[in-house]
Amino acid sequence: MDASGQLQEMSWLEDMEQWMVQFSQPRQQCGVYALCGAFGISMRSLSFCNCLTGFQPTSQQNWNQQVYSDGCVRKKKLRCSDAGVGVGTGDRFLESRNTIFPTHPQNMMAVSSMECKSTCLKNCNCTAYAFENNQCSIWIGDLLNLQQLGQDDTIGKVLYIKLTADSESSPTNKKKVIVVAIAVSTGLLLLGLMMFIIMKLRRRTIIGPELGKGSLVAFGYKDLQKATNNFSEKIGKGGFASVFKGTLPDRSVVAVQKLESINQGEKQFRTEVRTIGKINHVNLVHLRGFCYEGSRKLLVYDFMPKGSLDRHLFRAKDSEPLDWKTRYQIALGAARGLAHLHENCVDSIIHCDIKPENILLDADNCPKLSDFGLAKLLGREFSRVLTTMRGTVGYLALEWISRVAITPKADVYSFGMMLLELVSGKRNFEPTNDKESGTFFPVWAARQVTEGVCVLKLLDNRLNGNADLEEVSRICKVACWCIQDNEIHRPSMSQVVQILEGFFDLSLPPMPRFLGEIINDRSTDYSSPI
Repeated sequence: MDASGQLQEMSWLEDMEQWMVQFSQPRQQCGVYALCGAFGISMRSLSFCNCLTGFQPTSQQNWNQQVYSDGCVRKKKLRCSDAGVGVGTGDRFLESRNTIFPTHPQNMMAVSSMECKSTCLKNCNCTAYAFENNQCSIWIGDLLNLQQLGQDDTIGKVLYIKLTADSESSPTNKKKVIVVAIAVSTGLLLLGLMMFIIMKLRRRTIIGPELGKGSLVAFGYKDLQKATNNFSEKIGKGGFASVFKGTLPDRSVVAVQKLESINQGEKQFRTEVRTIGKINHVNLVHLRGFCYEGSRKLLVYDFMPKGSLDRHLFRAKDSEPLDWKTRYQIALGAARGLAHLHENCVDSIIHCDIKPENILLDADNCPKLSDFGLAKLLGREFSRVLTTMRGTVGYLALEWISRVAITPKADVYSFGMMLLELVSGKRNFEPTNDKESGTFFPVWAARQVTEGVCVLKLLDNRLNGNADLEEVSRICKVACWCIQDNEIHRPSMSQVVQILEGFFDLSLPPMPRFLGEIINDRSTDYSSPI
């Protein structure tokens, strides 16, 4: 048995000169009794613990050293009020989904969830309750062995954890606001839907066959040539395509992408495009149509008036920088879009090219991922171009170099690198005057984060320190967990979303090994680049 708490049987591999685990009990570290201590919760796919919302580590020093057994304590003591106390003065419950229940529940007599809740609320020592299959369970005192499962896991249950009504970061009140907003907007939504249908029926039909009812528009090449004024206004160029601004007959503005290096036949091309066209999410650029005429292959997207994120981070020196609130919402929105691609599509889609250039902003600075699905459209050519394209290599996970199978965790790595640039407002690598060496920002940033140094040092100087310290700390920790060498230590994108939403408090990440090796190389400058 080692420090993990697992009983392991191991064998020595002579050829590889390393130990291989043959047997371990429990099979996963999350199964070790009281691994995360009281009110700590382990996440099955990760190698670290978190405190529940409303709690903080009993010893931050121990947690920084990844010793979690002393658990967490409440940030604010319970009011221990009766259920009849007015709003905002008593205790409430935080809903925790997809969890494995703590040990040592007490079964109570209750005919409904409300009665079960009331039983716990009136008991000062009750810390949580659950109502499953007409069975009321409550927990007295410390909660031990809580586990957080992934969104796709079917065995997870709902646990209600007692907090003070004014606990920070508790999403309960936010959910109530959302419910009210939904109720108020339902009528407006129905009215808007009716108007949309009427305008859709009146909309001028564009020449070209369609894929079917409710599908993408199949544009003719001449139509797009006219819409773009013979492709006169180029608004972007990458390794796979050039993008032009255009205006359709209905006066809607679009971005027309001329694809290169695609050798697919028409049937396969239409199939892949149809798949992309079915993907709809507020944080993904909407595909409106396509064109396939011989060697000419084009995609038509909604136009994003504020362009790509890199313009606002790196190229707008004389303009007003993005404030911290906007940056945080961009990070959260991009994470939601990527999580949707990974987990909510019929076939999981790996973006493969997450970087600021592929995060577009609409008029309200809402982030939308672009170029998703191109990896499948381009096939092997995509990998060849991606690994040699200037401005992309720095975002690629180590899996691309080692030639192992690419999973969604490769996107997580790229997302982490992008987060560091979002915080600093600078490229992760900035060449020095001799053009052969330079500063690699992730090395310095990871060192600050893993050592628990004030993360405001990492913040874009143009913000003059005007940022939420807790959010800056959270986003930097997330970034450093995302860029871990081994993909099993990186969170999934749905977990990144939950962390950024404030559902979990992150522990300090370890220094990624490849960054540690850079630090040990004296020829590399890893001092403060800011």
